[in-house]
Amino acid sequence: MSQKLSGKVALVTGASKGIGRATALALAADGATVAVNYLSSASSASDVVSQIGTDRATAIRADVSTPEGQKSLVAETVQKYGKIDILVLNAGSLLQNGGIDDIDEETFDRLFAVNVRGPLFMAKAAIPYIPAGGRIMFFSTSLTKVSGITPNYLLYAATKGAVEQMASVLAKTLASKNVTVNTICPGPIGTDAFFVGKTEQMVKGVAGMNPFGRIGTPEEIAGVVKFVASEESSWMTGQCFRINGGMTVG
Repeated sequence: MSQKLSGKVALVTGASKGIGRATALALAADGATVAVNYLSSASSASDVVSQIGTDRATAIRADVSTPEGQKSLVAETVQKYGKIDILVLNAGSLLQNGGIDDIDEETFDRLFAVNVRGPLFMAKAAIPYIPAGGRIMFFSTSLTKVSGITPNYLLYAATKGAVEQMASVLAKTLASKNVTVNTICPGPIGTDAFFVGKTEQMVKGVAGMNPFGRIGTPEEIAGVVKFVASEESSWMTGQCFRINGGMTVG
């Protein structure tokens, strides 16, 4: 079995379910030790840890949209493992009713706190503990490049556009430290959050937006994360990896 990430410590936010869960398991399968962050799904996080093994994983509760949560998560990870080689900023909120007629300032502030401020300040807190050769991965969405995006994704797409720009600038900043910064930009993925509020007909319509005619899986995203975390990706930084079955091209 491949152990390309043996000796590496990964911190994955929102790792109790969906893409975060698949990512934590994939990184561990390649030898990494994993800090499994969660907010409310303690039992799911414990299940991830048990699958990896308590010798190479620990579950850490923290609200990464708050300064206190960001600092405590980094501090607990570093206290236990001494460093953070791989930072996967997966935690976020998918808002599907964020059109101009529906949003208000409270919704705006909440979504930007979770999707933009949280990842940025998580990165800031972790950077002092990321050694040379480290990896930071932000999460965006392929919707930022879909010309047929529907009005209800106005606010969500705005947060993810901000994420992509932050990652691009940080990639330049951290290159001198030999730390890469990239953005994972999934298309529609079969997670619990994706299926909320969607009829079977709507799901089929979304699946038809790419040439494969299906929805992607969390494991397909995790596979790309695992590659970006590896030494083989050392010459790639400042990139957006759009993993969407051809829903967007170019």
